[in-house]
Amino acid sequence: MASHNQITRLIITFALIPWLMFQEKCHVCCSQDKVNLSLYYESLCPYCADFIVNQLVKVLQTDLGSIVNLRLVPWGNTRIAPNSSWICQHGTDECQINTVEACAIKVWSNLETHIKFINCVERLHLENRHSSWQSCFAATGLSQTPIENCYNNGLGYRLEQAYADETAKLNPTHRFVPWVLVNNQPLQEDYQNFIAYICRAYRGHNIPQACKTKTLNLNITIARDSIPRVCFRG
Repeated sequence: MASHNQITRLIITFALIPWLMFQEKCHVCCSQDKVNLSLYYESLCPYCADFIVNQLVKVLQTDLGSIVNLRLVPWGNTRIAPNSSWICQHGTDECQINTVEACAIKVWSNLETHIKFINCVERLHLENRHSSWQSCFAATGLSQTPIENCYNNGLGYRLEQAYADETAKLNPTHRFVPWVLVNNQPLQEDYQNFIAYICRAYRGHNIPQACKTKTLNLNITIARDSIPRVCFRG
């Protein structure tokens, strides 16, 4: 016959099963409720840098991050020449930094880590000091070695090629950068209103405080007479 302790353990186990099933279901639902936010950009477009440093950072600075899956794709308006070389819109420095940022995303898969480094690099660009981008290793306390390895062993090149293929398959085709998508829908010229779109797209129950501000109650409109803050293709 089962001992008293064995019976007690069985009772506890069966009592926990519904709770564990609920937790698993809740985890899946919460994950599915998250809004996908994608940024297609290039490192030396000033408008991309401004968006990353002054706007996108709000995702992590507020509780908005709890409902967002954020993904960065550093390729932008780069073109591939007939000889397979890359023609970056803002020169060879941009090709290099795009690759470095692709390596950062791969090496430091944690969003808070790689966006900290990318934010540092893009901030330097806004200060006309992008050539000092390597100082961001010391500034962020991150090791330079894994990024150097990624860049020099060809992984960075392969990552950028994959981003090139992904960017080329966007539907509709991107016309400029920053090109922002919320749940795979491009915001086009209205990308600076991305928070409002995220809040409208969210279908979960844990509404973040960032979605409760009065400014988000305004209708989403595009200022037709304003000059787009973008880097156009070509």
